Amino acid sequence: MTATTNPENANEPSPALLLRLYREMVRLRTLDERMMTLQRQGRVGFYGACTGQEAATLASAIAFEPDDWIFQALRESSAMLMRGFSMITYLCQVFGNEGDITKGRQMPSHMAGRSVNQVSWGSCLGTQLPQAVGAAMAARIKGEKMVVAAYTGDGATSEGDFHVALNFAGVFKAPVVFICQNNHWAISVPTSKQTASESIAIKAQAYGMPGVKVDGNDAVAVYRAVKAAVDRARAGQGPSLVECETYRIGAHSSSDDPTRYRDEREVEAWRKRDPIEQLRGKLVNDKHWDLPRDEAMRAELLAEVNAAIDEAERKPDPPREGLFDDVYAEMPWHLREQREELLAAPPVPRPDAKQIAGK
Repeated sequence: MTATTNPENANEPSPALLLRLYREMVRLRTLDERMMTLQRQGRVGFYGACTGQEAATLASAIAFEPDDWIFQALRESSAMLMRGFSMITYLCQVFGNEGDITKGRQMPSHMAGRSVNQVSWGSCLGTQLPQAVGAAMAARIKGEKMVVAAYTGDGATSEGDFHVALNFAGVFKAPVVFICQNNHWAISVPTSKQTASESIAIKAQAYGMPGVKVDGNDAVAVYRAVKAAVDRARAGQGPSLVECETYRIGAHSSSDDPTRYRDEREVEAWRKRDPIEQLRGKLVNDKHWDLPRDEAMRAELLAEVNAAIDEAERKPDPPREGLFDDVYAEMPWHLREQREELLAAPPVPRPDAKQIAGK
């Protein structure tokens, strides 16, 4: 199955799964909208929203089992929440405060959680792909039935890591599923400047694995394609490449101004294909959902997100002396001296959220 569209297979999502997926997609949209507002208010330093790509992100991730590992790119962190990760702890990684399980040392919006088998993405594009293949090979050597999700954007397919990872996985039949979120823009560079191929999916042919292209805004199509690839990998039949054609409605990140490089008419055309609205329409048409329940759910999710933000934002900064922890097994004399010097200096007070928002 190579470079086809919306493959027919037996992996039909149940109504219960689609309802859960819809809730997760709406929660993600709600969270992203609130966090972008906080960034504009100066309450967090950086954030990357997933707006317009919720189906490609979550409908693919839900096709994996809880014991499978996810090696994410920029916009898949939210799969952690779907896997049961605490939203408060998740947000603490954005704030980089005392509640951050990475102790405030990670870059913002690089969320990760060992408890849900999800690895942080790297700002150097594509580096997670060979790592994902390595994890998949390790699982196979250990006799585990684990499958690894290896996410990438269209821009990272121009990196050498993409080709190294697919080649190795293809040769050694690694139990890994490569998922490319082709949102048409690698920051300001369009996909047409990334490849002369007719698609990303067709590249799978060169590496001896199936490649399939699906409508990334169609949650059902995404789930079908990824679930088939996951089942194939778990059965020992090797890797696959799934290209989800979608669109980044907003900016690349809170540091980006997309009006400088793309036509707003293109954005509006894709906005009419909103993946959340498409899934809601299907659920309503199939008599599994209705407007009153939708309104109640959205109000509930907004309250959940606001409560999580409020609790996460109240946590203090990590202790200053934590800078010197985990560097050496035994702290050397020069770090002990620096630590003592730091502790002797008065801390700089941090303004609270209300002070920041009021400026």
